[in-house]
Amino acid sequence: MGKSTALLCAGIALAGSVGAAPRYDPGASANEIRIGNIAPYTGVSQDYAVVARAEAAYFQMINDRGGINGRRINFISVDDGSDPARTLALAQHLVEQDQVLALFSSFGTDSNLAIRGYANAHQIPQLFVEASSAVFDDPVHFPWTMGFYASYRTEGLAYAQYLLQHKPNARVAALYEDSTAGQEFYQGLRDGLADKAGAMIVQQATYRLSDSNVDAQIETLKSSGADVFMDLAWGSVASAAIRSAYDIGWHPLQFIPNASLSVAAFLDPAGLDKAAGIITSARSKNWLHAHADRDPAVREFLDWMAKYNPQASLRDQLNVAGYERAEALVAVLQKCGDNLTRANLMAQAANLDIEIGMLRPGIRIRTSPRDYQPIKQLFLIRFDGREWLSLDTIVGG
Repeated sequence: MGKSTALLCAGIALAGSVGAAPRYDPGASANEIRIGNIAPYTGVSQDYAVVARAEAAYFQMINDRGGINGRRINFISVDDGSDPARTLALAQHLVEQDQVLALFSSFGTDSNLAIRGYANAHQIPQLFVEASSAVFDDPVHFPWTMGFYASYRTEGLAYAQYLLQHKPNARVAALYEDSTAGQEFYQGLRDGLADKAGAMIVQQATYRLSDSNVDAQIETLKSSGADVFMDLAWGSVASAAIRSAYDIGWHPLQFIPNASLSVAAFLDPAGLDKAAGIITSARSKNWLHAHADRDPAVREFLDWMAKYNPQASLRDQLNVAGYERAEALVAVLQKCGDNLTRANLMAQAANLDIEIGMLRPGIRIRTSPRDYQPIKQLFLIRFDGREWLSLDTIVGG
C-alpha cells in the first residue's frame, strides 16, 4: 500500500474514532479553517470569477451561522490573471505562506494540471477543481486531486446521443478549443456517434484562447453545408460564435457547453434572439422559472443571493455553480469532525453519497476511493429566447 493510500485509509479510521482528541494539519485550528483558491479575476476568463465570488459569499453565510463546528472558514482567493503559467507559484504561496489546509475549486484545465504534480507530491488536497476534464478522475495516480461536475466526454456523449435519437441524418460541423480539454470534448462527441461519426461530422475547426474572434472558423463551418453546429467553445468565444453564425445567416441546430450556458455572462453578449433554440446540458434546478421558489432549496438559494450575493446577476448560472461547490465542500468539512488533517479531508471527499439542494432530483454526489468524479449525470435543456427549458431526461452514469 502506497503512502497516499495509507494516509487516506487512516483518515477514515480516525474520523470514526469516538472521543478522539482534535487533530489538525496546517490550515486548521480550533477556530479557523483556511481554504485556498485560484480564480481568473482579470484576463480573458474573468467572467468565471463569478464562481469564486459566489463561493466566498456562501462561506460568509456559513460563518455567520457559526462556522464548521465553531471554526470559521477563511477563504483565501487569489487572481491568476487567466494565465496558467502563474498558477503553480500562486498555489505554492497559498500552501507554504498562507498555510491553507486545501486548494479548492481553482479554475481551468491547464491551471489545475500545472498544480496537480505539486499538490500530490506534497499531499495537499486539490478538491473539486473548476474544470470538467476526465484527467481529474485518476485516483490511482493522483489521489489528492478530485474533479466535480460531469466530464467533457460525458457531455459530448450526451449530445451525440441526442443527435442519434432526434436527427440521425445530421451534417455536423464542430468548433472546439485547441487544447487537451477541447479535444476530450470533441472526442466524446465522436465516440458517441460511433460508426456514424465519419459520415455525420462534415467539418471541424479549432480556436485558441488568445483568438480575438472566430469569424473565419464560422465561415469555414458554414461552407460545409452542416445543419448542426457543435459550438464546443467556452465563455466569450461561445458568445462570439453564436453571434457570428447568426450574423452571416447560418441557422443550424446549435449546441453549446454547459460551461457557456449563463444567460447574463454569455447569451446576453451574443444576443438572446441569436441564441434562441440552442441546446446544452445542465444539472441544476431552474431557479428562474415561474413558481420555482416553491421548492425550499431554491427558496434558500434565492434568499442567499439576496442577502449575501446581491451585487451578482440572478441570471448568471455561475452563481449556482459556486453555491453548489461551496455547499459540497462544507458537507465534506462537516464529515471531518475534529479530525481536520489533509488525509482525512481527502478520505471524506472520497466517500460521498449526498444530495445538495440545487441539483435536480436524481442527480447525486457520489465518490469512492476509485471514483473521483462526484457528479456524473446531466440533462439537456433548450433556450427559448428568454430562459432555459428542460428537454430531456437525466443521462450519464
